[in-house]
Amino acid sequence: MTSSEPDLAVLTDDGTGVSRVVVEVDGIPMSALIREVPQPRAVIVALHGGAVTSRYFHYPDRPRQSLLWAGATLGYTVIALDRPGYGESAGHAEQMNPPQRRVDLAYAAVDRLLASRPRGAGVFLLAHSIGCELAVRMACDERGTGLLGVELAGSGRQHHDGALETMSQWRRDSSGPRRTGGSLRALLWEPTWLYPADVVGGYRILSPGPAYEGVLARTWAPEFPQHAARVRIPVHFTLGDHEKVWRSGPEALADLATLFTGSPRVVVEEQKDGGHNLSLGLSALAYHLKILSFVEECLLARGRAI
Repeated sequence: MTSSEPDLAVLTDDGTGVSRVVVEVDGIPMSALIREVPQPRAVIVALHGGAVTSRYFHYPDRPRQSLLWAGATLGYTVIALDRPGYGESAGHAEQMNPPQRRVDLAYAAVDRLLASRPRGAGVFLLAHSIGCELAVRMACDERGTGLLGVELAGSGRQHHDGALETMSQWRRDSSGPRRTGGSLRALLWEPTWLYPADVVGGYRILSPGPAYEGVLARTWAPEFPQHAARVRIPVHFTLGDHEKVWRSGPEALADLATLFTGSPRVVVEEQKDGGHNLSLGLSALAYHLKILSFVEECLLARGRAI
C-alpha cells in the first residue's frame, strides 16, 4: 500500500502483504492493519474485542488463523481497525465516551484508509465480542444502510452465570496488558485444546482498554435489543459451541435472531469446536470461510437489488 494521501502513514509491512497504517481524523490518529488486493470483490472491516488490538485478526506467525490472509486469498481487501481508544488513538480515549463519537471516528477512519482505492461492491462489517457494540451502532447509523451486511461473534444477550462479574472484576484490577487470571482465562480461553498452544491467553496482542468499556460491559446487553431492531442490513451471528461468556446453543441463537426485526436476512450459527475467541482457534479458518461465504451471498443480493 502506498501513502500518497498526506494524512496516511504506512508504518510497517510484516512481509505477508499486511501493512500497519495510521490516518488522522479530527486530530486523532487511527490505526489499522490492512491487506489490500488490486480489484477487491468488497472490503471487510473487522472490529476486535476488548483488551486486544487489531492483531486479533492477524495473530503474529499464525497465517492460518488470519482473517486478513483468508479474505485477501478470496479477493477481498480486509481492514482490521484498532477501535477508538486502542492502537494509536489510545491517548485520546477520554474523548470517546459518547457512542456517536466512536461511530463517527470509525466511519471516518475507514473512509480515510480507503480514500480513492477500490471498494468493490462495498463494505461488510465483522465484529467480535465487545466490538459488536460498535458494529451494531454503525449498522444503525444512517450510513449503515449502505453496508453490505454485518457479522457479529462472541457476543449475545445473556451472560453465563458469573461471567459479567468476573470480567468486571478484572477490569477494576487491571491497569494495563497482563496475563489473565484463572477465572477470566477459563471464560476466554478454555477448553485450551480449541487453540494453538502458543495462542492461549493472547499475550502477544493484549492491550489496555479505554475506560468507557467498563461502562459498556454493564450496559450494552440490556441496550442491545433496541439497537438490533434498527439494523436494516443482512446479519450473520456466530457463537462457539464452547462459548463461556455468553449463553449459546440453539435456543440462545434463535432468541438473538428475533431481535433483528428490520433486517432483510438473519442467519445464526454455532461454530463447532469454537470458544469465545473464534478467530484465534484451530477452527478459525472454518469460521472465516463461513463468513466469507455469507459475504458472497450479500454480494449476490446487492447485485439483484441494483
